[in-house]
Amino acid sequence: MYKHDLVYLTEDASHDAVIELINEEAFGPGRFARAAARIREQGPHDRSLSFICADDGETIASVRMTPVLAGSVKGHLLGPLAVRPSHKNRGIGRELVRIAIEAAKRKGSEAVILVGDPPYYSPLGFEKVAYNALAFPGPVDPGRVLVVPIASDTHERLKGTIAWHDDAASAIVAEDIDDEDLPPVAIAV
Repeated sequence: MYKHDLVYLTEDASHDAVIELINEEAFGPGRFARAAARIREQGPHDRSLSFICADDGETIASVRMTPVLAGSVKGHLLGPLAVRPSHKNRGIGRELVRIAIEAAKRKGSEAVILVGDPPYYSPLGFEKVAYNALAFPGPVDPGRVLVVPIASDTHERLKGTIAWHDDAASAIVAEDIDDEDLPPVAIAV
């Protein structure tokens, strides 16, 4: 009997090509037309919260997390989540989701959001978002918009547009605002 040596690692740039191949296998060319893909096109995913699974050195699954502002919630959009056909139904996808959610919590994310199948994701802690509460940049089945609420008031604040959000720029702006030693700066537009 073959023993699988599964290892879960943080994604890095060397994984890009194989992740693209895995996503192509799982979702086909239609993946680029999805509303969640429109959000992912707005800016880069967060590699520190994106993970791969390798079996005996071969990357066989991945999950990515993209920083978003959903209403007034600073969270992360989970996906795509994909596992090679040869490794499906072994719990690899569920473990990647668990790892990504825990990493998002440690980083201070207020929520992890996705568009997905409630029977698959509900046991992983996802709850339905209020019907039509979030406006995506394309059509979405509102019954498939799910969230792991991390902040206590997440559901109340998940109202409005969901879009890519630059965590780093927000941190710099917040840092500048809190720094009383800096003189005011005028920016001409």
